This record gives sequence, C-alpha cells and structure tokens, in this order.
Amino acid sequence: MDESNERAGRACGPVLTSVRMTDEGVTKLPEQGVSWPELRAEMLTRGQHDANWREGKTAVYVFNAGDDVTQVQKEAYALYQSENGLGPAAFPSLHHMELDVVRMGLTLLHGDADATGNMTSGGTDSITMAVKAARDFHRSMAGDDHRQRNIVIPQSAHPAFDKASTLMDLEVRRVPIRSDHLADVTAMSDAADDDTVMIVGSAPSFPFGLIDPIVELSDLAQERGLWLHVDACVGGYIAPFVRMNGAPIPPFDFELPGVSSMSADLHKYGYCAKGASTVLFRSEELRSHMVFDHRLWPGGRMVTPTLAGTRPGGAISAAWAVMHYLGEAGYRTKHRQVTDARESIEAGVGELGFEVLGSPQLGLVAFSHPDLDVFAIYKQMYRRGWITALVTDPPALHLMLSPFHAEVTHTYLADLSDSVAVVRGGDTERVTEARYS
Repeated sequence: MDESNERAGRACGPVLTSVRMTDEGVTKLPEQGVSWPELRAEMLTRGQHDANWREGKTAVYVFNAGDDVTQVQKEAYALYQSENGLGPAAFPSLHHMELDVVRMGLTLLHGDADATGNMTSGGTDSITMAVKAARDFHRSMAGDDHRQRNIVIPQSAHPAFDKASTLMDLEVRRVPIRSDHLADVTAMSDAADDDTVMIVGSAPSFPFGLIDPIVELSDLAQERGLWLHVDACVGGYIAPFVRMNGAPIPPFDFELPGVSSMSADLHKYGYCAKGASTVLFRSEELRSHMVFDHRLWPGGRMVTPTLAGTRPGGAISAAWAVMHYLGEAGYRTKHRQVTDARESIEAGVGELGFEVLGSPQLGLVAFSHPDLDVFAIYKQMYRRGWITALVTDPPALHLMLSPFHAEVTHTYLADLSDSVAVVRGGDTERVTEARYS
C-alpha cells in the first residue's frame, strides 16, 4: 500500500494497537515542566495535519454548528471542568443541570410524567446501559436461571450493541434487512424467543440514514412482551425539529407504547460538547435495572446511575448551556441548514450518476454508483481534503452533514465531479477497507 492509499485508509479510522515500552519514540515524563506557551504552540503544530473540519471538509466525527456554538461549548465546559457529576450532594448545580437536560430530551421525544433517564458519555455508553437494564429486567421477570439470553437487531444496527453483548455474554442475532435497507420486522419476530431481552430499531441507522419501521416494531414488542430499544443516537436531537420544520417524520419515540428505552446523543445533532448522550426510559421501574448500588467494600455504599464513576462536569454544563443557547428556534434553524444541505447533495450526486440509498429525511445520506468503484472515488476525495465515510454493503459514499455544510455543498460536488472524472479516466487506486473508530 502506497503512502497516499495508507493515509486514505486511515481517514476511515486507524487500526488501534497497544503502545509497548519497546517501541521507538515512546515518550517519558519530562524531568522539568514545560511552559504553557511552548506546549500550546506544539499542540497547534501537532494538529496541522488533522481533519480540516472548520472548513467543512469533514462529514463524520465532528458536528460543526458554527463558531458561536463552539464558543458556548468551550466556555460552559471550562466553567465546570473540575467538578464531578459523581457527587450530586457536593455539586447540586450539575445535578440540576442534568435533570434539565434529560427533561428537555424527554419532552422532545414524547416522554410522559413517568419517563426518566440519565446523561452518559456517548452513544455506546447509552446503548450499553440500556442493554444492561433490559437484561436485568428480563432476569427479574423470568428468573436468573443462567440461560443464554439474546438480543435481536437488524443488520444495520450499530456495533455498540455487539460491544454491550460481549460484555454481558448475550447472543447477538443480527437479522438481514429488507431491500429498502430497513429493518425486517417479520424476520426479527421470527428470530426472537423467550430468551430475547431486547429488540432494536434505529432512528436512523448510521449506514443509511433511514428510520426503521418503529411503529411495526412497537406493535411487535407489545404483542410479544418484548423490550424495544430505539437507537436514536444520531436522530434523537434532530428528528423532532425536522418534523417541526414540516417533514413527515414517522413516529419513532415514546409516543409509541411499545418503546421501552431510547439512546440519543447530545454531542451529535444536539451540538453539545463531547462526550454527552442521554439514555432514556419509559419509567423509573425500567431505569432502576440500569443502576449500580454497591456497599460490600470498606468505603460505604456507592450508587451510580451508569457504568461511570467520575462523570465530567464540563460535559453536563456544556450540554445544558448549548440547549438553552439554541432553544427550539435555534435548533430548527440549524437543522433546516442540515436538511437543505442534504437535499442539495442528493440533487447534485444524482446529476453525477449516483443513486441515493433509500429516502433519507435527516442529516445522513449514502449514495452508490452503478458503474464506478466508490472506494476509488473516496480516495480521490481524500486527496482533495475530504474526510467522510463509506458503506460496504452496498458500496456507497456516506455523509453525516452539519449546518456548516450548507455553505460548502458546491465545493463538495465540484470535487466529487472531478474525482468521478479521474476514476473514469482510469485511476482506480482505492481505499482497501472502510474502518471507523
């Protein structure tokens, strides 16, 4: 693999390896401290070759809602960066800010007076805690008889469910999706049994940006007595506002009686600082199975709502500040920019011969090409400074758009046109694999 191809592969995520003390160049703690101006200069130098997200050339990993939102994130985070959300008695300010954030999320997602939840560090954290709650709830109902339990998820569901299941020794039953890239509810029903602790739908799925048939999954959950989790990590804090803006977003949240839990990331389309997410439950009875309550050690009773002990205060305060800064009107405006950008991209790639997968309604879009190798096109786009994503089945280019992208869609489409011409001309060097981290 040549250097440019290796770098293009890394754009989709490096292969993570351990650091060994025998590795050349391993850093030792300096004998004397280094001044902050010197350190700051070095840090800025180190970032010179990072993704150029501030100019809109990154459509994965970063959500750019503008310089004003970034300033709110940073200043609000710094105000509480030393405080610890583990201690609500010591830091009641954080406790009440978390309550406000969760209640705002539940209001958007049709939670009633019994609904509840907590902030977590991110989507994987939220999904893991929902799986833990569902597993323990199932044990409480069926008896902890050490049977092999399972979760049933569509093929398009996020790998975080596999991570959580690995930790909890659950079988993962990934079910093939329909030809329209949506969850196959009939097939999921066939895969579920008495040992199924959770079924999952995405709103939307990451690979395709499409909302699964949550209404049908809700009906299945009620009919079979199954715990339905809706993974709205990407969509939870954009879909309600896109609906307010007039789009026909189908029901996907707690307005459906079969939905037991949801995950929704604040640091994605909530535009809050990383890492901040919410895990939400229909009732306290369900949430109680997530909580850790331990006293069999010399330090006394310790109760934590999620897996984390220390909970960075800055992530909580920044989420609270950004949500109040934007408000409903601000979010509607930002998300209008996102959907406008997506519509412009869809029209432009169609003119270049690409085919959009499904009918996306939010900020994600994937598009394939009937004749050309999109992995080769991706490499050409990477050479032009674009850090985006890929889908492998079917092979497709993938964008997760931010408000700022509304200003650079013309640049993206011009570079994509040039990249298509290069590949048509015979330069077929390609990224060898899609990787994310």
